[in-house]
Amino acid sequence: MDIVQRVQSILLKPKEEWVKIKAEPSTIAGLFTSYVMILAAIPAVFTFLRLIFIEQIPMIGHWPVGRALGKAIIIYIPALVAVSLFALIINELAPTFSSTKNKAHALKLAAYSMTPGWLAGVLNIIPWLWALRVVGTLYGLYILYLGLDTPIMETPKNRVPGYMILSSLAAAFLFLLSEILQLALAVRYGRL
Repeated sequence: MDIVQRVQSILLKPKEEWVKIKAEPSTIAGLFTSYVMILAAIPAVFTFLRLIFIEQIPMIGHWPVGRALGKAIIIYIPALVAVSLFALIINELAPTFSSTKNKAHALKLAAYSMTPGWLAGVLNIIPWLWALRVVGTLYGLYILYLGLDTPIMETPKNRVPGYMILSSLAAAFLFLLSEILQLALAVRYGRL
């Protein structure tokens, strides 16, 4: 899989891309290492760059490289946990919506629907652009809907809206949990 092509396609023509994604054989480990771990790093990397080059002058600021790296790690690890939990929730909800449980397909739904939010992580370099990150995340919910409608999890058409709503609520909860975890780690390790 060409990651650049996949990102472009999932953003620009998601309905057609979901058909290709559904047909692709993929493993959880392969998808996680070749896609999730790379894209989930974007918000962390751009936060690191902001802390080093924008918020403080490295020589005289109070954000030395080690502290900035710690903050980036505090952003990255919960992001990986969140996508894993989101996939688990999607998979466990499947029978409730007359869908087929499939861990790899659930991870596809979670990972590809989170793509716009991760890409919007480049905006972490300028914190006051947070509202645009929200737009990216909302677009991800639309991509999730299209994935459920494909149907990746073999969801009947009449059950897609309910599956989408419950999955979206789970995603919102995981986002909130991830933010709380980041804050707790930052307070604990002095990386605010």
